Amino acid sequence: MYPSKLKIGDEIRVIAPSRSLSVVREDVYNNANKFLKEKGYNITFSDNSREIEYDESASIKSRVEDLHNAFLDNNVKAILTSIGGFNVNQILEYIDYSIIMNNPKIICGYSDITALLNAIHAKTGLITYHGPHFCSFGFGNNRNYTYEYFEKCVNSDSEYKITPSFEANRYVVIQDGNCEGTVIGGNLCTLNLLQGTEFMPKMKDVILFIEDDNIMGKYFIGEFERNLQSLLQIDKCKINGVVFGRFSDDCNLTVDKITQIVKSKRQLKNIPIIFNTDFGHVFPFVTFPIGGTVTIAAKADCVDIVFKQH
Repeated sequence: MYPSKLKIGDEIRVIAPSRSLSVVREDVYNNANKFLKEKGYNITFSDNSREIEYDESASIKSRVEDLHNAFLDNNVKAILTSIGGFNVNQILEYIDYSIIMNNPKIICGYSDITALLNAIHAKTGLITYHGPHFCSFGFGNNRNYTYEYFEKCVNSDSEYKITPSFEANRYVVIQDGNCEGTVIGGNLCTLNLLQGTEFMPKMKDVILFIEDDNIMGKYFIGEFERNLQSLLQIDKCKINGVVFGRFSDDCNLTVDKITQIVKSKRQLKNIPIIFNTDFGHVFPFVTFPIGGTVTIAAKADCVDIVFKQH
C-alpha cells in the first residue's frame, strides 16, 4: 500500500513518538521550520510534541494520541518525526493500526523510528520512509542533498537512483552481483528489537538497508556483528542483497573489517553487498522506502541502486 505523494503547499505534521521536540535546540528547530516553509510546505506540530513525562519523552498515551491524530487529520499529507531516541517501541502495542490502514499517508524518520516504520509496514502493508527527521533539516551539513532525495522519494512516483554525496563518500562493493527485492531495514539494533514480535516484517526476498550508531563505544564492532548475525538467523529469512550505510569514523568499521564480517556469514554468500552508502547517523543522507522495491547492480567500482517502487 503506497501513500499519496506529497505536493508543494501540503501540510506536514511533526510528531514526537520517541524523544520530545523539546530536546531539539532552538536554532535547529527554527532553521528546520524555516527551511521547510521556504520549500513551500505548511508545517504544523502535534499537541503533545513538546511534552516530557520521563526519559525526555511524552507519555505513551500522548505519543499514541498524536500519531493517531496525524493519520486521522485529512489536512495532513505527511508526518515527520521530530527526532530519534530509545523508546518508540513502547508505543507499538497501543497503536490502532486500522486507523493507519484506513488513512494511509507518508511517515518518515530514522534511528529509533526504525521500529515504528517497520512495525507499521508489518501490520498494515503501508510503505513507510526511512529518511530525515524534522530536525534533520535544521542542520547545514549539505541538507540540500538530504532534501533532494527526500523529495525524489515522497514527492514523485518516478524511479530514482542514489549517488554518493561527495567524491570521498564513494560506495564500496564488497561482493558484486545483481538483485531485486523488497526494502527492509534501518538502524540495526533498533530493528532487532522487533524480533519475535508481531511487528517484525517478513524477511522473504528482501534487500537489507542497514546502519548503526556508536552507542557501544569501543565495543561497537562486536555488538554490530552479533546484531547482524541475529538478524540473519530469523526463521525463513531470504536475503537477496545488503546495502550498508555510512558509519561515523569513531565506529572504526573499515572496509577490511566489514569484508571480514560479511565473509563469515553463510547467509550472505553469493549476493551483492555494498558498503558506505549515504544513510545512517551521518549527514547528508538519502530517503528510502520500507517495503518498496529496489534493484542493485554492483561490480567493482560501478554501483547502481535504483528504487523502482516507493
